[in-house]
Amino acid sequence: MNFYRYNWYYIGGILFVALSYFMGFWGVHIMSHIQVILTFSFMAMLVHQFEEYGIPGGFPSIFNVAFSGQKKDVNRYPLNENTAMINNVFMTYPFYILAIIFPGAIWYGLIQVGQGMVQILNHGIWNNKKLKTWYNPGLASVVLLHWPIGIYYIWYVATNHLASTGDYIIGFIGAWLTMLVLWLGPVTLLKNRNSKYPFTERQMYKYAADKVKKILHS
Repeated sequence: MNFYRYNWYYIGGILFVALSYFMGFWGVHIMSHIQVILTFSFMAMLVHQFEEYGIPGGFPSIFNVAFSGQKKDVNRYPLNENTAMINNVFMTYPFYILAIIFPGAIWYGLIQVGQGMVQILNHGIWNNKKLKTWYNPGLASVVLLHWPIGIYYIWYVATNHLASTGDYIIGFIGAWLTMLVLWLGPVTLLKNRNSKYPFTERQMYKYAADKVKKILHS
């Protein structure tokens, strides 16, 4: 389990490659168009997670130091490796996959694609403001994948009259609530300064490490 705990985002990258082959050869032919869109949305999330933790990586220090303002136990508080795995895999994977399994629940599909889109707030504004940069790990996938896919999904259900006003309202509110349910809530509930699952130095300090360390020692 420890191997997976410290490498889940690399395994997610392998899953992305496998899904790419599946969708290219079979998925687009055997799945409904909405399922195809929602699968691509899930694949975008896999890229997003790899961007945050793998290449360029460094999200743990950005979240714990720059975003949360911590200067003590920053390799495990408030976010630690165990919480990151729980959030990103055991909560996020089912959340995205359920939308693919139930494509007729348009309101849920809107929440699913919206979840990636609302991250423009933290990756596009908050993190960059804290770091005084124009980019932070996770932003590229939000702008280049989540937003185009989300816009296309919304356009598709709108032009085909698949969504009611209630679907749009639930989708909009639900997308914002996922920030609390999938991310901030679990991190808050599971934060522990004595966690046995700290991030490694390699995981902590990658992109903008100098800026993060400057904030840490200021």
